[in-house]
Parts: sequence; C-alpha cells; structure tokens
Amino acid sequence: MADRIPVAVAGATGLVGQRFVSLLAGHPWFELVAVTASERRTGQRYGESVEWYIEDPLPEEAAGLELRPPRPESFRDAEIVFIALPKEAAAGLEPELARMGKIVVSNASVYRMEPDVPLLNPEANWEHIGLLEAQRRRRGWSGAILKVPNCTTAVLTLSLAPLHEKYGVREVYMTSMQAISGAGFRGVPGYAIVDNIVPYIRGEEEKVVRETNKILGALHGDTVKPAGIEVVATTTRVPVLDGHLESVIARLAASPGLDEILETWDTWTSKPQELRLPTAPPRPVVARREPDRPQPRLDRKTGNGMSVVTGRAALPRPGLLRYIVLGHNTLRGAAGTGVMIAELYAKLNGLV
Repeated sequence: MADRIPVAVAGATGLVGQRFVSLLAGHPWFELVAVTASERRTGQRYGESVEWYIEDPLPEEAAGLELRPPRPESFRDAEIVFIALPKEAAAGLEPELARMGKIVVSNASVYRMEPDVPLLNPEANWEHIGLLEAQRRRRGWSGAILKVPNCTTAVLTLSLAPLHEKYGVREVYMTSMQAISGAGFRGVPGYAIVDNIVPYIRGEEEKVVRETNKILGALHGDTVKPAGIEVVATTTRVPVLDGHLESVIARLAASPGLDEILETWDTWTSKPQELRLPTAPPRPVVARREPDRPQPRLDRKTGNGMSVVTGRAALPRPGLLRYIVLGHNTLRGAAGTGVMIAELYAKLNGLV
C-alpha cells in the first residue's frame, strides 16, 4: 500500500474518533500518520491511552502512534485531517488547517450552514463539492473545509434522496429514536437512559430541518438553493447502543405505487458507487419487506454500516408515504461518511 495519502484524526479517543481510526487502518488510499487528543494525553501512545469501546479490534498500526495536542502544527505531515471534536474546539482549528493547505473533513456542527461549505451526504449531493472553488476564492485558502451532516439528518436524507430525485418531496414529518452513542461516552448518564426514553435532544431538531434542505437543495453556481421542503422533526434518545431509527411521513409531489417506491430505493445508486469508492456501499438504501424490520440490533451493520435500511413502507393515501428508516449513527452518520467524503475528494481531484 505504497504512496497512500497521509491523514490524521483530531479527537481520536472519542467514539467517532475511534470509528475514524478503525476505518482508516489498512485503508487502500489513506495512511493514518497522526492522532490528537486532549493536552493531558499528549505524548502517550494511542493504544495505551484510548478506552476502546467499538466492536472492531484496535488496529495495530494505530496503537503505536503518539498522541499529539490538538494544535495546527500537529497536522504538519497530513494532507487530510478528519475532525471528531466538539464544535467549540473545531471552530478555531478548522480554518487554521485550511489556511495551511489541509483538506479538513469535519464531523463538528460548526460551519455546516456556511453558504460556501459543502455539507455532504455523498450519494445524495456529491455535486455540492463544487462549492470548494468558491470557498477557496472567497477565503484565500489553499486547503478546504468539507462537512459531515448531523447523524440523524444523514440517515433521513439518504432515504429521501432517491424519492426527491424521482418524485419530488414536499413535506417530511420525522420522529427519531436515537442511540446513546450519538451523545458520546458520557453524553447520557446511565440512570437517565436505562428503562427510559428522553424526548428531547438539544439543538437536534433544528439541525435536521436546516441540513435536510441544504443537502437536498440544488447547486447553482457558487451557492446551494435550499430544497424548500417543509420538515417537522421530533428527536428522542432511547436505550440502544448504535443505530438511529426514524419514523417518517413524506408527502411526495407525484403519486407512485408502493412497488415502484421500493424498487426506486433498491436500485438507486449515485456517484460514489460509479467511482467505486472503497467506503461506498453497493446499495445505499436497502428496502426490507418484513413487517418487523429494520431493527437496530439486526440491521445497523447493513452495507458495513454504510447503508440505510427502510421498512414498513405504506401509502395511506396517494402521494403520502409512511416508512421506517434505520442507519448506523457513528458510521453512516459520522465517521464512515467522513471517510467517503475524503475518498470522493481524492478521486475527483486525481489524488488516487
């Protein structure tokens, strides 16, 4: 695997950071050369410092890396930097890295809605990467910032994209049942979530509304015209480790039959599949016909965790579609999509 692109992960010890490390170890295009964590861990070996919680084993090639502080100079030997930091920490670091010429692929929410920053769910809106030309021109950067969507939005928009492309989507009403891993290691105290459902996640519903319309919007020159879909979202936290389940009602502009909708999901592919990006699943949307699927424990790793799974699809009346969709929140909703964004950038810019 000679001549791989050197990459780094900022915030490598958190859950999303661990997913990045796991996906990048042995990647055919990328070589993990640097990891950062909090200042108190600086100088420790990654394998000795990290509390490894994900199901995949800790990669040997990452275990020996020395943890660096989250400062711009720590990424000097990386071309692409994956950000798995809180928005407050990411806000100052990301522009500095872009000025240094780094390609920043970030899971942090800051800058997602900036008009010249691509918010990419690659199969749904890969062409929005075209915003980078305007971003560099306006900001004077030699590098760039590309954003991963909110995890709930990523799952929702991947299921909506083929419907919007073929039929048009006018309204969406969504209620989420979100896994605790979406809040990080210590995001939800055990006593608060066991035997319980928390019917509120701060800021989540607003993100779903804004980001859905940006992702499903159309690129016009240097800007994205929002899709103009009325989105009403209710977000909840449930006692599941991984996998966000969402109950969706979508009003379509056309009135297709149910069999046609299921076929649209099952046969839809996009640029990542055409380019054969390593992280792209062969089928971005997998439609289940059983009455009791999808389920987080059974279906979250479909397509290596990069497909979303729909089920319970029904048409209560023409043009009104009801369905359930499931996606792995730290893979499709975070690190996996981040790695695919980097693959897309590398392929389209002739780096591989």
